[in-house]
Amino acid sequence: MTATLDHGALMDRIYRLQRRFGFYDATRKYYLLGRDRMLERLHVPAGGTVLEIGCGTGRNLVKAAQAYPQAHFHGIDISGEMLAAAGSAVIRTRLHDRVRLARADAVTFDPQASFQTARDHGYDRIFISYAASMIPLWRDALLRASQLLAPGGELHVVDFGDMAGLPSWTRHAICTWLGWHHVKPRPDLFGVAAEIAALQGGTSEAVSLHRGFSWIATVRRPDGLAVTRPDA
Repeated sequence: MTATLDHGALMDRIYRLQRRFGFYDATRKYYLLGRDRMLERLHVPAGGTVLEIGCGTGRNLVKAAQAYPQAHFHGIDISGEMLAAAGSAVIRTRLHDRVRLARADAVTFDPQASFQTARDHGYDRIFISYAASMIPLWRDALLRASQLLAPGGELHVVDFGDMAGLPSWTRHAICTWLGWHHVKPRPDLFGVAAEIAALQGGTSEAVSLHRGFSWIATVRRPDGLAVTRPDA
C-alpha cells in the first residue's frame, strides 16, 4: 500500500502544473504516437463495457466514448490530479452518463469496489495507453487486466517501443529525456503480452509503428473460458 501511495503522490507532483495550465495534451500529441490507431482497433461490440487503465486527462476515454456511442466506459488512474482533469473532460463533453472514473491502482484494481460491478462480469475491452512505461509493477498490471476480461475480450496496450529503427543517438536522446519524466520503455512488452495470453488460453498480436518508436500489443481471450482469478 505504501508503494502505491508513493507512486500516486509522485504522479500528482509530475502532472499538477501540467494539467492545470493545459499543456499536457497539447504537447503529448507530438510523441504519444499510435494512440488513435489503438482506439480504432478496439472494435467495441454494441452494449460493450470498456476499461482504461491509467486514463490520465481523459483524452482517450472521451475519444473512445465518442467513437463507440453504444458502449459504457470506466477509467482509473493512480493520480488524483489526472482524475480531476479527466472528470472535467467527461463533463465538458457530456459523456458522464456513459463514462465513470475512480482512483485505483492498476495492480490491485477491483471493479466491484470501485464501480460496484458484479464480480462475474468482465470487460469486453481494456486498454492502456502509455501508462505501462510509468507503472512500476507493469507486468502485474497487465496480468491483472487480462484477468478482468470477459470471454472474447481484448486487452490493448500502446506504449514506447524499442525504437530499433531509429538512429542510436536519437534513441539514446529520447530514452534520456523520458527518464527525466520517470518514463521507462518496456522492451519486453511483446513477450510479456504473449506470456499473459498463453496463461489465459488466448492469443496475442504485436504491431510496431514508426520504426519501433511505438508498439501496440494485443491480448485476446477466447470465448467460453473461465477468467483466471488472482486467488484461483
